[in-house]
Amino acid sequence: MHATTLRIAIIGAGPGGLVCARGLQHHGVPAEVFEQEAAADARPRQDTAALWPESGQAALRAAGLEREFRALARPEGQQTRLLDRTGAVLARHTAEPGAVGTSGARELPGIGRAELRRLLLDSLAPGTVHWGRYLRTLHPRGAGRHEAEFDDGRGETFDLVIGADGAWSRVRPMLSDATPHYSGVIFVETGFEDVDARHPEIARLVGHGRVMAFSGPEGLIARRDGRDRIRVQAAFRDSEDWALAAGLDLADTAAVRAALLGRFAGWDARLLALLRDSDSGFLHRPLFALPVPHTWPHTPGLTLLGDAAHLMTPLSAPGADLALFDGCELARHLAEAHTWQSDPDQGVRAYETALFPRSAAAAEGAARALDSALAPEAPQRAHRPPRHRFTRALHRR
Repeated sequence: MHATTLRIAIIGAGPGGLVCARGLQHHGVPAEVFEQEAAADARPRQDTAALWPESGQAALRAAGLEREFRALARPEGQQTRLLDRTGAVLARHTAEPGAVGTSGARELPGIGRAELRRLLLDSLAPGTVHWGRYLRTLHPRGAGRHEAEFDDGRGETFDLVIGADGAWSRVRPMLSDATPHYSGVIFVETGFEDVDARHPEIARLVGHGRVMAFSGPEGLIARRDGRDRIRVQAAFRDSEDWALAAGLDLADTAAVRAALLGRFAGWDARLLALLRDSDSGFLHRPLFALPVPHTWPHTPGLTLLGDAAHLMTPLSAPGADLALFDGCELARHLAEAHTWQSDPDQGVRAYETALFPRSAAAAEGAARALDSALAPEAPQRAHRPPRHRFTRALHRR
């Protein structure tokens, strides 16, 4: 079947799925996106994604969106300070010279996730994204074709289905028996708004990058997330249902705050202020990851990208950055097959051949970073956080 007659379904309207659709359409290959959310703004995101030049930025450049990205991007400080529980500075890390774009060695361009989604959506042909379409399952129909059964009862058949549907992907079970496993680590998130004006001491503590403090199985991470916002994560090892075991209602902000302050009792008051004085409530995030390496036998008509392919813990693995690069690379390989009028399945094979080692490198680095940070002897075994192995490998290439 000629590439131009293919019907391609991308399941999931995250950064990876959308940039893949944009890359395909940019090269004249039609694609449709199916997203379970009811609308683009159904689940507002206020956090920021900092994109590396060799991966996330490269993906947007390949999709013909660099100018639009630069118009929306803002510098994200990359300086990291590692502290102990007393607030003493153990190590400083600044992004490597030459590792960033035009904003200088200490900054990366960052973009709000809501802005990134809007940029990508605006670049697509009208009607590309079908909102409110939750994929229930896929049925093989022979010759690499699959019928997608959606929760509205409608079924549609596609020549290629790309699972860009995140951690709990509905496409993944067609390729792999792997399921995300609980890492043993909980992140409880909170944050500060208008931080320079309302919380100047917190602003000075965090600076324009991030500060990380670890002591045994517990840690606090705070970073600038946009110009006037700071995002805080309390990290600790515990069971996934720690709150239930403690009789804690996660919707009760005061109770969660008290529980966290009790868990971090004895820490320096400046660090405890990250929990005591935050503006927002608390979001509970048990960290899950897929096995490393996560691979699957090549199956005509199916593939994965982003968290669906390589869910990993987030301490040193920027998920949006990796997903954008995946989407860009898959679109590139499919577009090359279209250009040379060859079998699109060869493009998927080429994409997966490169995906497996680079995603394994990133996932291994992410797992090591988390284990190192929350090890019994932390923070004496200080690690250098920002650059994951995947990005370093791309930079050397």
